[in-house]
Amino acid sequence: MQDSRLIELPFTSSQRALSLGVELELQVLDQQTLLLTPRAAEMLAQVNPETFKEEFFQSTLEIVTGVCADVQAVEHDLTTALAQARQTSAGLGLALSSTGTHPLADYRDRLITPSPRYNELTDRNQWLIRRMAVYGMHVHLGMTSGEECIRYNYFFMSFLPHILALSASSPFWQGMYTGLSSCRPTTYEAMPTAGMPYLVKDWPEFEKLYNFLLRSKAIQSMKDLWWDVRPNPTLGTLELRFCDEPASLAEALGIVAFIHLLAQWFHEHEEEWVSTRTPLKHWIFRENKWRAIRYGLDAEVVVTRNGKTKLLRKDIAEWLKTLRPYAARMGYEKYLTVIDSILKHGTSSSRQHNVFMKSNDLGAVIRHNVEEFVSGVPQWS
Repeated sequence: MQDSRLIELPFTSSQRALSLGVELELQVLDQQTLLLTPRAAEMLAQVNPETFKEEFFQSTLEIVTGVCADVQAVEHDLTTALAQARQTSAGLGLALSSTGTHPLADYRDRLITPSPRYNELTDRNQWLIRRMAVYGMHVHLGMTSGEECIRYNYFFMSFLPHILALSASSPFWQGMYTGLSSCRPTTYEAMPTAGMPYLVKDWPEFEKLYNFLLRSKAIQSMKDLWWDVRPNPTLGTLELRFCDEPASLAEALGIVAFIHLLAQWFHEHEEEWVSTRTPLKHWIFRENKWRAIRYGLDAEVVVTRNGKTKLLRKDIAEWLKTLRPYAARMGYEKYLTVIDSILKHGTSSSRQHNVFMKSNDLGAVIRHNVEEFVSGVPQWS
């Protein structure tokens, strides 16, 4: 008979409310061919182990910031780390890029990093996990309690399509134009413990869910929950995991600033948000995510339970107007100018598609992506 006693899931309160942490997944490329190469370990041997981490595939290099009070601190950490990454890669005959997928990469050629955990994941998930040769950005927000984390979790579900659409950088998959603004999330959708999270009303209900998943052997630990948005009780954060890897540092910082400003707004307006909005159904969140995957900023998202829709681009612009006073207070104006430019000129996915339409050459797209990574800013012309 199974033990029905609940295993407590203590939430380690963040030392600073709404602090930030950012993780970037970079593509490791051969400098000559600009194709993925399994040489991340060579870079890891030469860089700061506190900042650079191994990932599931040997052609991926992860950068992790420290706990940051604001986006300015995130910018400092990432600028320092990326400078070291570029210098190290150049010395090894390597290059780097940072879009959600590599346009020409074949996942069947990717080598898995040797480790007991990665071996277990491969054994359990087989083909589903082998094809996840994709790259994303994760953003952590410091939370004071599990209860607060659940409330912010629900709030950010409403903005998942906004943030995903802004980050879209994966229109190509294995040499094909997918017709999607962001194909990366589709590789996660098939995983049993990934994609859209189960919604709960409070922390005790989340603890019950976690215990059920453990008892039923759906997961072995919190690490096996790869949801788009998930609590991280060990770090004391809410983790947003659904972004494509931004093509440039400027876009990454702009998106992190947008997330942080939304969190600041909710901190001051939670009661207003709860009292004036009828919670959306899970299927509506799912539908809106799909529309962002397919159409990006051109999506029309469902905003009420009775089916009212709104252009995503317009809704983002309206929220930017609401957030301007917060941006001025926090010194984030320069970061939001990047979001303004994305709305006006297009995402990485649209830029990549434009390059391909002009050149009919995925090699030109890859060179474009590498140039944006090196320069740190989008190239719309």
